[in-house]
Amino acid sequence: RAVRLILPPDMPQPNDSEYPQALADAIVELVRASEGRALILFTAIGALRRTADLIREPLEADQITVVAQGMDGSPRRIMRELASSPRTVALGVASLWEGVDVPGEAISLVAIARLPFPVPSDPVYAARSELYEDPFFSYAVPQAIVKFRQGFGRLIRRKDDRGVVAVLDGRITSKEYGKAFVRSLPPVEVMEVPLRDIGAATADWLKK
Repeated sequence: RAVRLILPPDMPQPNDSEYPQALADAIVELVRASEGRALILFTAIGALRRTADLIREPLEADQITVVAQGMDGSPRRIMRELASSPRTVALGVASLWEGVDVPGEAISLVAIARLPFPVPSDPVYAARSELYEDPFFSYAVPQAIVKFRQGFGRLIRRKDDRGVVAVLDGRITSKEYGKAFVRSLPPVEVMEVPLRDIGAATADWLKK
């Protein structure tokens, strides 16, 4: 009851040439609506750096500080900045998908930039995939769902927490397996909101 899951159906897929700019624009709208207090989760440091470069100027013009893992400090440092300064957005990879415990309004928005599928070239993934007749659906999707649930869990850390989780990967609405990601979450109200309206939908929910 404390969370709204926002899925923009017109979000490009990660392999689309329009995706990097659409991702940055969506993050800017969401973070303006939440007035900072945001954690953005990435699966690759390169995408994190590109996005940080695109969002830093427009958000800092609104007095919202952008801190990115590997660019502005360690995971511990950027989470400390987020916890101590409300008008902050933290961008992270890897360890920030799990183990982050920042209760209260310091995190009112979690945005997942990309569904966290394993990297196909990873030797461990490649070896284990050989055990399955259909490695994508039998191994990659379940592994990604586990991490997805961990990312979702960064938002609500106590009973009175409240916020928005936005998934900015078009595959969650356009691919059949996207439904499995949504079904894996605790019962939550899902809002399919076009990109132009995600800021307003986020602000409306957080002000209730």
